[in-house]
Amino acid sequence: MLRAFCLLAATLLALPVHAEGFISRTLNKPVPGGVAVIQLGNEGPAPTARYQGKPVLVVKEEGRDWIAIVGIPLTTKPGQQQVQVQQAGQARALPFTIGSKHYREQRITLKNTRQVNPLPEDLARINRELAEQTAAYRSFSPGTPSNLVLDKPVNGPLSSPFGLRRFFNGEERNPHSGLDFAVPAGTPIKTPAAGKVILIGNYFFNGNTVFVDHGQGFISMFCHMSKIDVRLGQQLARGDVVGRVGATGRATGPHMHWNVSLNDARVDPAIFIGAFKP
Repeated sequence: MLRAFCLLAATLLALPVHAEGFISRTLNKPVPGGVAVIQLGNEGPAPTARYQGKPVLVVKEEGRDWIAIVGIPLTTKPGQQQVQVQQAGQARALPFTIGSKHYREQRITLKNTRQVNPLPEDLARINRELAEQTAAYRSFSPGTPSNLVLDKPVNGPLSSPFGLRRFFNGEERNPHSGLDFAVPAGTPIKTPAAGKVILIGNYFFNGNTVFVDHGQGFISMFCHMSKIDVRLGQQLARGDVVGRVGATGRATGPHMHWNVSLNDARVDPAIFIGAFKP
């Protein structure tokens, strides 16, 4: 009896307290443009969380803790941050630390100079399209995403990584907000998780574009497509084809551009496919 008790005690002592599960270990990359996974505890009803005033994805991890999966904007400075949590009528603030990350530069030459310096008549269109896409990124639907570790939308080598400081014809523009794959025109693009098509458009910069809402502010955007194969409001299963690779909009050639957004923050898609480089 004593020996069995001692063995049980030793086993319990060896178990980590609040051990992180696979999702936490895989996705927790708390840098500008990255993701912070915050442990919220495993007792009580489902909590809600907000970061910088915006709702955050919260899930139960593998029967362990509730976790908040927080998208960190690329413009965020390294240092201390807080996520605000509400549960059973109680509010608390949980701190987390954002580290630093260096993003390299990319210089691109475009023959169409309007894609670098739009004409006055282009600006009204650009502003209208930006408002549509911003509203889509801010969508926050209920429900748990089908999967958080994502499939690659296409099979092919990565080309331009997330976060590049981009210079078009020598002029600096916004950093690269997604991840590019070097694949031929016409390659099918598959949704990396189940979701609903919440926006379709042909945009000045992005060309043929589809937004898919995976749930709770977890959103994929695919652009520069040669063809769109879905309709607005369509419910997609994991792996369904959304369109075909192309070079529409501001693009120098065919490639697949994929954005991932959490709580209206564009984050590095490489985190979700196991290709993140610190």
